[in-house]
Amino acid sequence: MPHLSRLTEQLRSLLHTQRVAALGTIGDEGAPFVSMVPYALEQHLGCVVIHISELAEHTRNLQARPRLSLMVMQSEVAGEPVHALPRVTLDGIAAVLQPDSQPWQLCRSAYLQRFPDAGMMTQLPDFKFVAIEVKGARQVAGFGSARSIDAEEVRLALAAL
Repeated sequence: MPHLSRLTEQLRSLLHTQRVAALGTIGDEGAPFVSMVPYALEQHLGCVVIHISELAEHTRNLQARPRLSLMVMQSEVAGEPVHALPRVTLDGIAAVLQPDSQPWQLCRSAYLQRFPDAGMMTQLPDFKFVAIEVKGARQVAGFGSARSIDAEEVRLALAAL
């Protein structure tokens, strides 16, 4: 494992400790649409995994326009300033996975490892696993500490702790 910078270590910690993200997609009329999604990290494919219903607007948006943004943010602490909360916006491309394919199996396993209570949902026919290939990101590690990073740096942060 290569040596990671302090900021990449912070990004890795953020991605591995948080479990919910804001998903930004583009609707049919070109309007942005943001929703909440639980996410997992798949180590072998180096992607972010979401499990979403075909009935949801964000799923229809992703199927028509697979480019997306995914924001992961540290949880707010009562009484603490919010402007410096560590966060990252990932830019990516979504791929809806074919059931029972090898990528689907890897993503399902990663998702269930993080959300063991979701097993029943993976059996519902309208739910799909989506692999998000991260193309780059914008990390804010605190007040006055921000940077743009490429896909390779994000993949290092996605790797297991």
